Parts: sequence; C-alpha cells; structure tokens
Amino acid sequence: MANIIEVHDLAAPELTLFSHLTEAQLRNRSDPEKGIFIAESSKVIKLALKYGCKPLAFLMERKRITGQAQDIIRECGDVPIYTGDRELLAKLTGYKLTRGILCALTRPKLAAAENLITKARRIAVLDGITDSTNVGAIFRSAAALGMDAILITPSCCDPLCRRSVRVSMGTIFQLPWARIGEDISILRTWGFKIVAMALNPDSVGIEDKKLAAEKRLALIFGSEGYGLSSAVIAACDYAVKIPMAHQVDSLNVAAASAVAFWQLRI
Repeated sequence: MANIIEVHDLAAPELTLFSHLTEAQLRNRSDPEKGIFIAESSKVIKLALKYGCKPLAFLMERKRITGQAQDIIRECGDVPIYTGDRELLAKLTGYKLTRGILCALTRPKLAAAENLITKARRIAVLDGITDSTNVGAIFRSAAALGMDAILITPSCCDPLCRRSVRVSMGTIFQLPWARIGEDISILRTWGFKIVAMALNPDSVGIEDKKLAAEKRLALIFGSEGYGLSSAVIAACDYAVKIPMAHQVDSLNVAAASAVAFWQLRI
C-alpha cells in the first residue's frame, strides 16, 4: 500500500535527502556503497529500478501520484512518498521539479574495471570532465552509438550526480561503467590501443583507416577547459583530432564524443 506523506514542514529531517545534502554528502566518500543518488523523472527512475537500484524515498507533485507515477508507486510498496504542490516542493529543493518526481536511491555496486571490459572492443574514458551535463550527454551518446563501456578517472565528475543522471536519460544504468586510476597506460595491458582525443599538431584525423582497423580502442576525453594533460597524451598510442572548418578551434567535449563514437564504432 502506498505510503503517502503530505509535506507541511520543510525543515522535517526526513526531507534532508532532497534539500540539504550536497552531492558529496549523498555520495558518501568514505563508503561509496552506502551512498545514495537522486533520480529525476519517471523514465529515469524506472530504469534505475530495473537495473537494481533500491528506492529509499520519493518527492513528487501531488498530481503525479495518480498520473505518471502510478506504476512506480505500485512497484515500490511502502517506500515513503512525500508530496505537495509544485511551489512548495520548489521551496524545499531550491528548484522546480521539471519532471515532477524525484527519487532517492541506493547507488549501484560498480564492477572492477578490468572485469567490466573483458569482452569490450570500444570504450570511452572520461578524464577531468567537471561539467555534469557533459558527463550525462556523453553517456547518452556512448549508449546510442555502440560503445561497450565507460571508465571514469578520479578527476571526473560523478556520473550519478542529479544533473548527469537526468541528462543521460537513464543510459547511465544501461551502459556498464567503472572507475579507473590516474594511470591510463594500464589499458594497454588489458589489450587496448589508447586514443587521446586532442588537437595536437601531430594528431591524426579521426578518419584515419588505421584507427578503424584496431580491434580494441579506448577513447580518452579530457576537461572542458584544457583538454588532456601532456602526460596523458604521451601515454597514448594515438593522438586524434576531428577536422574543423570556418576557423572553429574545437567542439564541446560532449559533441566531440558523439562524433568519435560514430566514426569509430564497430
């Protein structure tokens, strides 16, 4: 039976999940497996549930209870559902619920990187990307365009922060991903040729036939401001660029990733 709780006191401690905890606090750096994340919209929440994330609480507009959230509520039993008018909930969260529903869930347990990519032929590695919108967009493109997995370095934004999850449209649960250390050269010991997406003078064009012929490629994407470090580029087998026109110097990293995924797909 649905456990529906009307929100009257915005300072109620049980609402802290949706109001006062930072992304770092939600993530629980000391023990990530005990951390949580916030998913937004019925589509994304359904995918999170499908792939094994356990719901802890919902926050939703009252009209969603008998609308698009009916199936989710039925599936989740007595998980508490905090509800109220749109304006009241916006005061609680600090932003309007554009999709009308938030859900706090347990974080999925990640596999070890080397186990995740055993059979992978094309993977992406995100290094130092700090914009959560870009991370979510890269996940969506990677899933749509045939990447087998994504690896995240310690300097990259958390893929399970709220905005990243929303922008990914739930593909963050569909595409396998794992964390990797700073030393990307280990990818070579796992059988990959490493590709630095970088606008170096000696970079080869992304249409180079040698790239397409490689059996296993790991595509490395760097930060929005400075790209990949010289040390990372030096550790790669290829430096690769997307040819530009009209004196445009580069693409946004999310757009560049989509081009690379399409061109180098198998």
